[in-house]
Amino acid sequence: MERDIKKIISEMTLEEKAGMCSGEDFWRLKQVERLGIPAVMVSDGPHGLRKQPENADHLGIGESIVAVCFPAACATASSFDTELMNEMGKILGEECQAEDLSVLLGPAVNIKRSPLCGRNFEYLSEDPYLAGKMAAAYIKGVQSWDVGTSMKHYAANNQEYNRMSCSSNLSERTFREIYLPAFETAVKEAQPKTIMCSYNKINGTYASENHHLLTKILRDEWGFEGYVMTDWGAVADRVKGIRAGLDLEMPGSGGFNDAKIVAAVKDGSLDEALLDKAVENILKVVFSYADNRRPEAVFDRDVDHEKAVNIETECAVLLENNGVLPLKGDKKVVYIGEYAEKPRYQGGGSSHINASKVTSALESAKEKGRTVSYLKGFPADKDEENEAELSAAVSAAREADVAIIFAGLPDVIESEGYDRKDMKLPACQNKLIEEVLKVQKNTVVVLHNGSPVEAPWADDAAAVLEMYLGGQGVGEAADRLLYGEANPCGRLAETFPFHLEDNPSYLNFPGDGRVVDYAEGVYVGYRYYDTKKMPVRWAFGHGLSYTSFSYGNLQMPEETLGDTGSVKVSVDVTNTGAVAGKEVVQLYVSDKNGTSGRPVKELKGFAKTALAPGETKTVEFTLNARDLSFYHEGLGDWYAPSGTYEILIGHASDEISLKGELSFRTGKQLPLHVSGSTTVGELLAHPVTAPIVGEMMKAMQAKMAGMMGDGAEEAANALGTGAEMMEAMVMGMPLKSLASFAGAELAAQIEQMMQSLNQALGNVQK
Repeated sequence: MERDIKKIISEMTLEEKAGMCSGEDFWRLKQVERLGIPAVMVSDGPHGLRKQPENADHLGIGESIVAVCFPAACATASSFDTELMNEMGKILGEECQAEDLSVLLGPAVNIKRSPLCGRNFEYLSEDPYLAGKMAAAYIKGVQSWDVGTSMKHYAANNQEYNRMSCSSNLSERTFREIYLPAFETAVKEAQPKTIMCSYNKINGTYASENHHLLTKILRDEWGFEGYVMTDWGAVADRVKGIRAGLDLEMPGSGGFNDAKIVAAVKDGSLDEALLDKAVENILKVVFSYADNRRPEAVFDRDVDHEKAVNIETECAVLLENNGVLPLKGDKKVVYIGEYAEKPRYQGGGSSHINASKVTSALESAKEKGRTVSYLKGFPADKDEENEAELSAAVSAAREADVAIIFAGLPDVIESEGYDRKDMKLPACQNKLIEEVLKVQKNTVVVLHNGSPVEAPWADDAAAVLEMYLGGQGVGEAADRLLYGEANPCGRLAETFPFHLEDNPSYLNFPGDGRVVDYAEGVYVGYRYYDTKKMPVRWAFGHGLSYTSFSYGNLQMPEETLGDTGSVKVSVDVTNTGAVAGKEVVQLYVSDKNGTSGRPVKELKGFAKTALAPGETKTVEFTLNARDLSFYHEGLGDWYAPSGTYEILIGHASDEISLKGELSFRTGKQLPLHVSGSTTVGELLAHPVTAPIVGEMMKAMQAKMAGMMGDGAEEAANALGTGAEMMEAMVMGMPLKSLASFAGAELAAQIEQMMQSLNQALGNVQK
């Protein structure tokens, strides 16, 4: 059905238009029955449906429908598999159609700046490239069912502490390189129907009334076409929000803010055309759902449960293994820890799913006839040591062939609304692991957590399997992986440092409650650890397999790239082991031009490929100028200097196997205004000024040599100021200082040269 939305808006009263810009209740948008505008419902996500009755709470305290809890983003990102992410999105899209939900609130793509952020379990990665690609795949999947998504939380919402009022203060470069690209990639590649703006301020301005964020960047630069909605209760000034590009306030304010919009239009302080545009943005999405209902959609909870198990199996990360895994069927195994019986499979807060069923590892083992015994060891929901249970667990571990400890973080530690206080497992769990390791060398630790933990026992454990918060099928997925029915193929989407204090944001997280300074800049996650050459417990991209892989034949047919066009990169990957497996090939780019302030390498490509034993496949990547670039604040654009870039292929950020070189040439010119403070080095590095300055330097060198006489070179060498040192001194010398050494004649020439250089650069003289 073709709708004339502009005609519908022209027939709406001012009050109806203002009302359309806020919710009817917690979950529904308003209807205008006389104009055929239906009421539609939105629901929390992103890893399952949290459909609630009207007027229910937003934070997960009240009940929601029985649904399927899929793995949280901390797990799905670790799949490094866009096809898997897309498939999960399609499943959720069909569920939404079956439950009459117009928008699923997700995905959440905020960067994992600190391991302490209480909502990290719901976020994808510390890396914006990975987060953007995975988010785009998810959005395409959900929206293939004509259901909208609401990518969140836009933007720089990287902590829970005072998230509703605190100002995230960061440079434009940091914003553009780290905290915006995941949103940008998803908008450009997948066009989410809606974007959810965050509570926090950005450099002092609330996201909900930030024109630079909501209009200039989101719509003008990226081409976003849907509507912008608030996080629940994020409105600061409703009229300013309309002007900035905020369309929908959720939930409704009972008409309070609607009245402000009406009054502002009537007194002329708000252009009615801006209100009309907001209504148009909302109605386009409303009708895109209402006019495309899919009666064939089915929500089969049992079928989708099996799909959740399969997805989690692809996401788990094998962190350590000395050969004890996979387990052999004849081994006497003891499961220790209550998570074996009652797994922690999701985080707390607005994404909390009322799961249709939960499969534990213990239940799965019993169903499959495994030789497994079980002891509680420690409780799942608190940090409480019980000497009798500890003693019994240690005794059982001593008598077994293999001890498997199911550890993790209790619900009370990881949730929306507050941040973690440290990076440790509960003390009772660490103590039990350490005591069991003293009597059983074949000890496996299975982790259930939404963000990194310190693992002081990792060097002694026979294996460590990271399940993250793997959804309601986490137990069966763990069973498949432990016993070799499936081969682990997940890779870490975040770094596990040895200690919390190693994290680059440590001194600036979470701020004083009013302001948080992102003082580490672009050095987030592996960008920091790799550049600083700091050892970590487990690196970004790390993950083991029950087979092995090798790389070879790195090819770049076009070894030169310009501002336009692209180059192909290919590499062969071979399964050199005895079982089938999946490898994640990672491509990083390194600027080798001495550019200041750039991380040593950045992820710019990844591909997951399935390989039979002995099989070789060729993996291909495409790179363009943006992949080599950083955001130059003076230019107000992305920029890569001409020169050499290294292409790195590897298994993880700290495990690079192949290297190749790519030459890049740019036609972009950096902004430069020549003054007495401009250095010789700056001028020689600029394509316009370099030839002019080069001639002047020749004259200067001749003049100074004449002034110093025949013994100048010998004297310089005697003082340790040879040619290299002299060159370095001159390159860093500002023109005003150079003039003071040059004598009256050359000083006058330098002054004239400054004017000529500014004219050549096109600078307007004031």
